[in-house]
Amino acid sequence: MAKKTTKKKAATPKQKRSFGLSKQNKILLGSVIMLFAIALFFSFTSFYFTWQDDQSLLSEFANRNEQAKNLLNKFGASIGHLFLYKGFGVASFVFPVLLFLSGLTLFFSLPKKGLVKKWIWGLIFILWFSVAFGFFAEKWPLLGGLVGFEMNDFLQDYTGKIGVLLLLIFGLIFILVRLFKFTPESTLQYFKQKKAALTDELNNSGDDENSSANATSKQTAETVEEATVEETPVVVDTYTHKEEIPPIAKEEVPANDGFEVTIAEDEENVEESLNIEVEKITEEKEEIDNLADKLVDDFGEFDPTLELANYKFPHIDLLDQHGAGGGITINQEELEENKNKIVETLKNYKIGIAQIKATIGPTVTLYEIVPDAGVRISKIKNLEDDIALSLAALGIRIIAPIPGKGTIGIEVPNKNPSIVSMRSVIASTKFQKAEMELPIAFGKTISNETLVVDLAKMPHLLMAGATGQGKSVGLNAVLTSLLYKKHPAEVKFVLVDPKKVELTLFNKIERHFLAKLPDSEDAIITDNAKVINTLNSLCIEMDNRYELLKAAMVRNLKEYNAKFKARKLNPNDGHMFLPYIVLVIDEFADLIMTAGKEVETPIARLAQLARAIGIHLIIATQRPSVNVITGIIKANFPARIAFRVTSKIDSRTILDAQGADQLIGRGDMLYTQGNDVIRVQCAFVDTPEVEKITGYIGSQRAYAEALLLPEYVGPDDSGTSIDNNIADRDKLFREAAEVIVIAQQGSASLIQRKLKLGYNRAGRIIDQLEAAGIVGQFEGSKARQVLVPDMLALDQLLDNEKK
Repeated sequence: MAKKTTKKKAATPKQKRSFGLSKQNKILLGSVIMLFAIALFFSFTSFYFTWQDDQSLLSEFANRNEQAKNLLNKFGASIGHLFLYKGFGVASFVFPVLLFLSGLTLFFSLPKKGLVKKWIWGLIFILWFSVAFGFFAEKWPLLGGLVGFEMNDFLQDYTGKIGVLLLLIFGLIFILVRLFKFTPESTLQYFKQKKAALTDELNNSGDDENSSANATSKQTAETVEEATVEETPVVVDTYTHKEEIPPIAKEEVPANDGFEVTIAEDEENVEESLNIEVEKITEEKEEIDNLADKLVDDFGEFDPTLELANYKFPHIDLLDQHGAGGGITINQEELEENKNKIVETLKNYKIGIAQIKATIGPTVTLYEIVPDAGVRISKIKNLEDDIALSLAALGIRIIAPIPGKGTIGIEVPNKNPSIVSMRSVIASTKFQKAEMELPIAFGKTISNETLVVDLAKMPHLLMAGATGQGKSVGLNAVLTSLLYKKHPAEVKFVLVDPKKVELTLFNKIERHFLAKLPDSEDAIITDNAKVINTLNSLCIEMDNRYELLKAAMVRNLKEYNAKFKARKLNPNDGHMFLPYIVLVIDEFADLIMTAGKEVETPIARLAQLARAIGIHLIIATQRPSVNVITGIIKANFPARIAFRVTSKIDSRTILDAQGADQLIGRGDMLYTQGNDVIRVQCAFVDTPEVEKITGYIGSQRAYAEALLLPEYVGPDDSGTSIDNNIADRDKLFREAAEVIVIAQQGSASLIQRKLKLGYNRAGRIIDQLEAAGIVGQFEGSKARQVLVPDMLALDQLLDNEKK
């Protein structure tokens, strides 16, 4: 039974692999299609000059002694006769164009999104031109072809020539409106622009003074027009001031019948004004959407990978094939021996077995048993140590019952475990075709299936285990998975390594994949003091991203980036493409011991709130005690991985269940995402392999620097220590102060959005405002208190400084 199960599992990926085209096949197929399109073009062109001479050879295609005058001989004569004479006439030249574009798309693996649209419009063009040229079929039969002639003849039988002409005019209007976005207004605007250009040319032929005067008046008109456009969106202020109308009415009219009439008139006026404003907003929104659609049609969607368009993903040969090629060796004698010992041990305690079967994994074999009726599950569970003794094996784990099945599982380690290489996991169909935001391939389950999960849906991962049981290899597997799947523009890593030796290899990809603080020399953080600043900086980044999501009216990062790619968000308003940020902490217990609440508080904030804006946490520790993995952290880390631990208490701390203390080590792990616990053999990726991958990426063209996180000013660096030097103030200090006082909200992000500044400059202005006594001290992620109540007080404060 075990052999059959294994063969079925192994056959599945091979069947799936037959679907789709590889890169080489796309190049071959694309080249064939492009060459065929070129052949059609020359055949069609030559046909119009040689068709009369080659007409008699159409029936002699198989005769090698006959030669046609077409550039492609008898093939060209036959294919030209089929398309141009019997087909669509001159309109058939669209076919080579469409075929060449299709071949080009396959050859260079270009996006196929607009190809279907080109084919649809191409076929519409072919039909329209064929029918249009069919009008002239009596004089020039080859213009419209047989299709154009027959369709004209059919339509004229019912509508006459005038009816066919009207139908063709409608078809032309349809093409102009739907494809070229034709409108009467745009046509009139086009003629007005031509007329204005002609007038300018005539005016320019006059003297220089008149020319400069005309230019000045034109510039003034454009300035007035721009000012009008900028004032249109300010709807809230207009509506607010209209609320001042009712008090005036109350003073003029007594509070009787007349009062009601006056209020009714005012409400009507307000309602009419409000309707006008709403219509303006609707029209403006439609204009923005139309502009976005036009930009997408002209330039395509925004491509965040364009800056590193030539970036090449790591190839599979950088990984080694550990073990026996990723396969599983079946030892039939071992299976029978273990089965007999399990049956015999249970029989000694008067527990009968109705059925037993085995599923062989890389390191562990699962024996599923169905006990006789009336046997209590707890009785079998209590025999865990006795079964381990009889099998003389370490790491016996009983699953009673197996979730979703009516069986009891007994996991027994194999005497000769197989190594699961990272190469076999990365090459698996399940990982290659994973449609996930942040796909991670952990390894293989007990049924030899590749376990691929989405970090974006976890949304955070807690990893624990004793020293030397595979945590660092597990972290390398996570990072390697993302490096093989994501472009540098799509994901950034913040790496915290208190050990200073585990993650140093990733220094090579600093300018590709890493993020760091602006004043930090090394991207990989090893100093605990810098960890606190980095975590608080990520909290600021989280708040800034939520402000962008709020302005974009979306709920999560995926929706925001999709809207930005569709060019519906304006970069001038501070919007930008936001990559995912993955925070990896290798030894969390050490941070808790040295920093305590200073680390736990920002970690808890990020774990609670950061999932929606694409910041995800991976925390690893070798000491899973309750004072390290607190209740707040556990509540926000539903996805957990447990390598082998030393006690059942540690297992319960990580998984809220036993079992991690019975693992066999060397990458043997338990994974849960809040429901079932799955036993997995973690994929093995060695240090030289990671070095080759990072070296391959690091040798390519990179960004100018690593992604800079927002600047964080700690409590010790704020307050009275800031120098209040008026001469050194920023040029936009006064404007920033007015923005802060009007909004009564002291934050760098507000200045950044309103004045369109970078975060570092906005942070320096906030420090200057604090030194001037306009805003209060730094209060973590909260906005600073504004100490100046209104603009009058601000003017007095700044005037007093000058005296």
